[in-house]
Amino acid sequence: MTLLSVREVSKRFGGLQAVSDLSFDVAGGSIKALIGPNGAGKTTLFNLISGFLQPDSGEIVFGGEEIRKLSSCRIASRGMVRTFQHIRLFPGMTVLENVMVGRHVHSRSGFLAGMLNLPFTWKEERRIREKSLEILELLGIGAFALSEATSLPYGRQRIVEIGRALACEPRLLLLDEPAAGLNMRETGEMGKLIEKIRGMGVTVLLVEHDMSLVMKISDEVVVLSYGKKIAEDRPLSIQKNREVIRVYLGDDQ
Repeated sequence: MTLLSVREVSKRFGGLQAVSDLSFDVAGGSIKALIGPNGAGKTTLFNLISGFLQPDSGEIVFGGEEIRKLSSCRIASRGMVRTFQHIRLFPGMTVLENVMVGRHVHSRSGFLAGMLNLPFTWKEERRIREKSLEILELLGIGAFALSEATSLPYGRQRIVEIGRALACEPRLLLLDEPAAGLNMRETGEMGKLIEKIRGMGVTVLLVEHDMSLVMKISDEVVVLSYGKKIAEDRPLSIQKNREVIRVYLGDDQ
């Protein structure tokens, strides 16, 4: 069953056609990857899908609903949440507090009231705290709940950011280069974590440059070049695709 459908989406910045008539689907329960050289339009596409940018044309349908004109906050409240290429944790806040921020889309009183610890928010704050602790345990970082988030090693900060996204209870999680800056061991652990997240019933769409990670965990791969889709297939077929080899790997043989 299709969870996300992108149909003929285009976006131009001045004289640059960043995304051109791009179409693909993401099946519920799958892991799908977007790959391509720098400047291929991957992050722009993520921004369009998640509501941080508005497309010039085309349709974006999530869970059967057209979301092209919705704000990023409204899209998140409907179950599509993203992380960013550059980690965006709140300095001076603990790991637990950073993850609790992600629960605000489901809070009736709002995050600010919860942080002020007003009486009518105590029960809700306790539920948010308990749920956030559960997420930290699932991700294997429960022991760092009270540590300042930005004091953790880079790889664990990545996991905290993913934990904050999961606190929003997404149906679709958009991961923008989750392995960026990670070493080989950490990248392997990130792959296992993404598969675990899929096992929790969360569909994953990721942008990633690490091809070993992409080919290992993805069900399908979309390849972009200069804002256009040049291939969409299973990982093994993508590895053998001559156009992908020529454009992405620079092999003109």
